[in-house]
Amino acid sequence: MNQNESRKTVAVLGAGGWGIAMAKLLDAAGHTVRLWEFDPQAADRLARLRTLSEKLPDIELRPSIEVTNDLIWALEGSRAVLFVTPSSAIRPTARRIREAISSDALVVSLAKGIEVDTGLRMTQIISSELSGRPVVALVGPSHAEEVARGIPTAVVAACDDRAEAVRAQLLFSTDRFRVYTSEDTIGVELAAALKNIVAIAAGIVDGLGYETADNLKGALMTRGLAEITRLGVKMGAKPETFAGLSGVGDLITTCLSRHSRNRHVGEQVGHGRPLAEVLASMSMVAEGVNTTKAALRLAEIHQVDMPIARAVASVLFDGQPPGQVLRDLMTRPPQPEIRR
Repeated sequence: MNQNESRKTVAVLGAGGWGIAMAKLLDAAGHTVRLWEFDPQAADRLARLRTLSEKLPDIELRPSIEVTNDLIWALEGSRAVLFVTPSSAIRPTARRIREAISSDALVVSLAKGIEVDTGLRMTQIISSELSGRPVVALVGPSHAEEVARGIPTAVVAACDDRAEAVRAQLLFSTDRFRVYTSEDTIGVELAAALKNIVAIAAGIVDGLGYETADNLKGALMTRGLAEITRLGVKMGAKPETFAGLSGVGDLITTCLSRHSRNRHVGEQVGHGRPLAEVLASMSMVAEGVNTTKAALRLAEIHQVDMPIARAVASVLFDGQPPGQVLRDLMTRPPQPEIRR
């Protein structure tokens, strides 16, 4: 059991791959875990079979993890509540639990995205629906496939309220899962969300036949990080955050990993498959698609140049040929590497 935190009842809202990985992590740490699945049939199937083979092959839930479709019961007595739903489900889920959640429960968001219509980050959405209470963002290079297997992983818990970030750090820390803290919630969440756009771009160049093009991948990730940082700093983030786990750490992992959903989307589109067809064939959500739309709106509002995000959008939404878009990126007017 986690030596830093006494046994707690924890509600994990969302029983996809990441939710299951978190349930296993916290269960192994000695906590009582209630894993909520919104679909009654899917909840029943997971409760019986104890596995979700289409998302996490060969991973099984121990009998001690309670799977349920009853959201209110999942929250009853829970000292920590984890939002592990797709970003599109964050607001309605938070709204549903407004009256049921304990007033002193730790609230943690593990979703990575930006609401397209409002430009709000995930913790902002949850907090607004829960009467302004502090919400911790837990992000970093942490694919569910590896966390579920106990592969050593490091992430960051960010909250404007440092005490809440420390609560999350103590809850999640184990000998296989190291948690750092940050008070730069803006930077941590923007980095975690926006890196998915660069991962789509990395997949596109793979689809174009550049899988072993180390020069290109290195340049793409570096320049992607530069434009993510520009937007983040304009929105109030600390520049050093983007050199951390939620920034360059998560960026490298998501751009290069075979587990990356966003890289997979880009690769398939780079092969010439229509975006709608690619998304329809996936069992998991690629958050970077909607994040691309949100990022370009924010870039316009804050007057920040994001050429890679624009290039990804032109391929995903405007049907532009990926090869031509890459050439257009490479032949833009010359400029200094560092721009203020």
